[in-house]
Amino acid sequence: MARSKKTVYTCCALMLLGVVAAIVCIAVLVGHKCPDGTFSSAAVAADSGKCSKIGRDMLKKGGSAVDGAIAALLCTSIINPQSMGLGGGSIFTVMDSSGKVKIINSRETVPGKIQSDLLKACPKIFQLISGSQWIGVPGEIRGYEQAHKLYGKLPWATLFQPTIQLAREGFPIPLIQGRYISYIDRNETKALRELYTDKNGNLMKTGDIVKFEKLADTLEIIANQGAEAFYTGRIAEDLIHDIQEAGGTLTEQDLASYKVTVTDAWVVPFGEYQMYIPPPPAGGIILSFIVNLMKGYNLDSTSLIGEQKTLFYHRLIEAFKFSNGLKKYIRDPVFSSEKMAKKLTEESFAAHIRSLISSDRTHGPRYYNITPHLESMGTTHVSVLAEDGSAVSVTSTINHIFGSRVMSPRTGVILNNQLSDFCGREDNIFPGQQPPSSMAPTVLKSKSKTLVIGSTGGSMITTAMASVLMNHLWFGKSLEEAIAAPVVYVNPQNFVGFEQNFDKNVRKALEALGHAKGNLTRFYNVVNAVERKDGCICAVSDARKLGEAAGY
Repeated sequence: MARSKKTVYTCCALMLLGVVAAIVCIAVLVGHKCPDGTFSSAAVAADSGKCSKIGRDMLKKGGSAVDGAIAALLCTSIINPQSMGLGGGSIFTVMDSSGKVKIINSRETVPGKIQSDLLKACPKIFQLISGSQWIGVPGEIRGYEQAHKLYGKLPWATLFQPTIQLAREGFPIPLIQGRYISYIDRNETKALRELYTDKNGNLMKTGDIVKFEKLADTLEIIANQGAEAFYTGRIAEDLIHDIQEAGGTLTEQDLASYKVTVTDAWVVPFGEYQMYIPPPPAGGIILSFIVNLMKGYNLDSTSLIGEQKTLFYHRLIEAFKFSNGLKKYIRDPVFSSEKMAKKLTEESFAAHIRSLISSDRTHGPRYYNITPHLESMGTTHVSVLAEDGSAVSVTSTINHIFGSRVMSPRTGVILNNQLSDFCGREDNIFPGQQPPSSMAPTVLKSKSKTLVIGSTGGSMITTAMASVLMNHLWFGKSLEEAIAAPVVYVNPQNFVGFEQNFDKNVRKALEALGHAKGNLTRFYNVVNAVERKDGCICAVSDARKLGEAAGY
């Protein structure tokens, strides 16, 4: 009897403990509130508030991180058409809910009938390169198709509807888009000029209502018929007709034979994180090299105080100079060995280069093995974190401002000038080859944290991302502060540029060390990132492009 009572008491006590534990868990969950400006479930960071919200809405409908990213990119193709669109290419870094990471590469390729002497037309100094001869085979829509096939949850057509409606109804030209309209006021861009010409024959400006009606038709066909319509259907016929009429070499066979590649991400240890980067021809190896080199200096928040700040930036600039000399190893792996590219991600290689950096002087371009090459610019980036923990970091581009500045009047598609990325990098190019890229969509994952990050700005991408990662993860700045911090940049000619509001005293000290100041007036680095830690999500779209993130 006594044993029976003891058993009953024990059971009651265990039940009571269970009830108390449940109450505590519920109280913690109910009481846990994320700080203002952060989110508890999911978020999207795109170039504009409009596109971030469209991506977020897909997540709220039960869509995947890929669904949100594709919808945000489609929106960006009309909000910032000078940066990206259906006539370009993209690179996705996708982490599924189990933590596996894949790279989806839909970068443009060299067409089959490429001009054999094309690279002889490369300018010696940077300038916007326009013309149909620079158009690569666009892979953008094939990339979306592959990403959606592997990771999509919502119907394909659903992702297109918000942008189709926006393109048909029209909207006020945003400030960033309006800033670049003057770039197309030239004879060779007739279709583009007509798009941006008002009823009085004047070029539109910021605030005027613009409609992308032809593009809306194209998007609707793709939404209803799938990506195949772009690559083998009526759209393909119209697109090739317009490109060839403009003097380009692309054929229907080029479009029909385009293939997306899906590979494993390359993984680089980064403190408590594993950093997942895209392999060549993307620029992930350059980002990896920079952070590995700087990691050896054991940096922390004190590195930004007094003379240590000058020393930090001196070493960082030296790292950037060496990274410029290493960009020649970003090559299409189908056409060249990846052996040296893999070496660039190794800490031993970074240590070797670190030993070549002096604390009190700099050197000329030859010391860093710099081969002058043309800068690239433009691009857009979207970072997404979904409720299930999956993530997407995707960068997309048509290369220079409005790409080749050739728009297909029958389809409304603005074509890239991606072949100009071979200038200064290759002596010969071959059909099917992908040009080198600075794009480095990245996901960092630790046991309890996830950071999804990427940048726009062409040649400024990897240096901007490295600066943000150091400011945030080593120097203790918030994600927003890290992205907003003024940057330093080294161009392909070894000249150094300082963003407005960069510390003037440090700048003078760096110039005294011999760093030659370049005449850089515009900085195109725009970092968009989403981070989950402590159960909350912080999402930041760079204010440099007037971006605004969205979440819930």
